[in-house]
Amino acid sequence: MQSDGQRVDALPDGAPSGPQEGKWQKPRISRKSLMKCCLVKWIISNTAPQGPDSSDGELELSMVRHQPEGLEELQAQTQFTRKELQSLYRGFKNECPSGLVDEETFKTIYSQFFPQGDATTYAHFLFNAFDVDRNGSIRFEDFVIGLSVLLRGSVTEKLRWAFNLYDINKDGYITKEEMLAIMKSIYDMMGRYTSPSVKEDAPFEHVEKFFQKMDRNRDGVVTIEEFIETCQKDESIMSSMQLFENVI
Repeated sequence: MQSDGQRVDALPDGAPSGPQEGKWQKPRISRKSLMKCCLVKWIISNTAPQGPDSSDGELELSMVRHQPEGLEELQAQTQFTRKELQSLYRGFKNECPSGLVDEETFKTIYSQFFPQGDATTYAHFLFNAFDVDRNGSIRFEDFVIGLSVLLRGSVTEKLRWAFNLYDINKDGYITKEEMLAIMKSIYDMMGRYTSPSVKEDAPFEHVEKFFQKMDRNRDGVVTIEEFIETCQKDESIMSSMQLFENVI
């Protein structure tokens, strides 16, 4: 992913990604790959320099609305190292002193990283996927647990998270309208700086193709079982899912 008006080499979730060679393999996420994540870059860019007397022990906050769980608990729940969690938390605390992130912050982040398009709708959907408590704010714990799944989780964990994103009304099913809304929001955000260029009706075409594969019993909705099973058996879908991190 490149920002600031640069070309983007691939689109996620079924967008055209060119010919794929060989069998899809789970990518190995390095620190360099980690830093491609928009949310991580946002956090790290707001990390304040730490003096020699700075504590690197338990996560602490004073005079905030929400105090996060301890560092050891979060390390056990995520695939991040202790130092990575410390860096993420320092940036999170600097940007969000209250200990909570709201939807407007998400919209600001994505408008900065994708200035060539309209990121408002996608940021809204992504925020709702992170907001597990459905209370309009995201705690640091939910933030890093979600990032851990997306960047370093197993294939099944990533697919479950993706299903939750597509399931806009959180009723346990994905409708064609929900999938189209997500796909269109991604295309709107990526703007015209994509390679290869895409047609205006590309989101609809991809949703039609995906839904035909996923809705096996033809009842008009996709269950999480249908979603995971179809994605795992279809290498073209898995290849596009691998590119999902480009817009996280």
